[in-house]
Amino acid sequence: MNHALALLAVFSLLTATHSFAAEVRRPNIVLVFIDDMGWGDFSCFGNTEAKTENIDRLAVEGFRFEQFYVSSPICSPSRTAISTGQYPQRWRITSFLNNRASNEQRGMAQWLDPQAPMLARMLHNAGYATGHFGKWHLGGQRDVGEAPLITEYGFDASLTNFEGLGPRVLPLCDAYDGKPPRRHALGSERLGRGPITWEDRSQVTAAFTAAALKFIQEAEADGKPFYVNLWPDDVHSPFFPPKERRGDGDKRSLYLGVLETMDEQLGVLFDYIRGSEKLRDNTLILVCSDNGPEAGAGSAGPFRGHKTMLYEGGIRSPLVVWGPGWIGAAQAGAVNRESFFAAIDLPPTLLAIAGAAPPEDVEFDGESLPDVLLGQSRDSRSQPLFFRRPPDRDAFYGEGDLPDLAVRDGRWKLLCEYDGTDRQLYDLASDRGETTNLAAARPQLVERLTAKVVGWHQSMPPDAGPEMRRRSEKSK
Repeated sequence: MNHALALLAVFSLLTATHSFAAEVRRPNIVLVFIDDMGWGDFSCFGNTEAKTENIDRLAVEGFRFEQFYVSSPICSPSRTAISTGQYPQRWRITSFLNNRASNEQRGMAQWLDPQAPMLARMLHNAGYATGHFGKWHLGGQRDVGEAPLITEYGFDASLTNFEGLGPRVLPLCDAYDGKPPRRHALGSERLGRGPITWEDRSQVTAAFTAAALKFIQEAEADGKPFYVNLWPDDVHSPFFPPKERRGDGDKRSLYLGVLETMDEQLGVLFDYIRGSEKLRDNTLILVCSDNGPEAGAGSAGPFRGHKTMLYEGGIRSPLVVWGPGWIGAAQAGAVNRESFFAAIDLPPTLLAIAGAAPPEDVEFDGESLPDVLLGQSRDSRSQPLFFRRPPDRDAFYGEGDLPDLAVRDGRWKLLCEYDGTDRQLYDLASDRGETTNLAAARPQLVERLTAKVVGWHQSMPPDAGPEMRRRSEKSK
């Protein structure tokens, strides 16, 4: 059965489950995709140094997942995956989009192809008002000024930062050291292609939230369901929280100050939705992170590794799902520790819940798991999940030779080099911190998983990772 027919079958099941009457019930959807936040940074995921009260309240009224993955340990490919339901390697976006020369050197595209199967476009074609507010980083940064506008990807409106084109909010960074705030725009102010507003760095998320709220109110007035990306560039460095939240001024204190400020600013939108009976009963809010934390800033909790790494700390993300009208009251406050699924699964899953089938020629790498997302099942994705490291991140944060590939298949995770050597095998059911390499003890399993991940890697468009590593080794 192709994906379109599968989604239609799932939608038929959902309509029966939810006793839909004469008309299709289409939820509003808000996807909050936080930048560079660790698995352990929400206080509902164990952070005792800061309080994320607004997101914690979503978790208490909804529920949280502990085995949710993004598809890359770095921003642009992770954003590609959650937007398309496909591995980002298919679109030659395998590390952060940088300037033109750097993208070419790493064997990457300059921007996401607008022909990619965008979740936003599919929902738009199904009658949704669609808006993107926050970091984009899928084209239109540094010296790449001719990239498509965000609205060319299926969005009715957008407001972004220096990682995209169209209307933008650019930050003024105030260190409260007696010096004037400095601009941090990475050349965006020279690209044109949209009006620019300069805003204090600590208020940029508030600006995105305000724009998203205005868009939601307009969709309400038009009688349309809405899909909103609210993608703050918090809690990415540089860290400039308000003066009263600078703590001791060290990196971790500044990070926590940004985290709490972001939570407070996002809470304005959460409270608006919660305060409207109509919106509260028919809106889903999803909150997660695009990759693991920067070393010395965020926390990966019990997991090994950081941003840029294929260890769990780089690719496992917290996920909070809220939607009182879609999630049974018995699920409120629940924690799902069993279901293993990923960002590539969200587009087909959300389409199924919204009753919007994709075009027949679209094949997702993700699986449709509406019962899991809505708390009716503790199942997991049935297929393995594959990862390839960013081509420019073979060594980082003090580790000189990071694994090139990884695969998660059920309880097992294998990491290896491009050619299948240097294999590491971990049983995540008993060793989620990846401390004990079981490769020598399970040779048949290692061979099977190695063949799978190397085969997947070879089936994807290549990047310059192997070449960059050879060049680095020659220079030593």
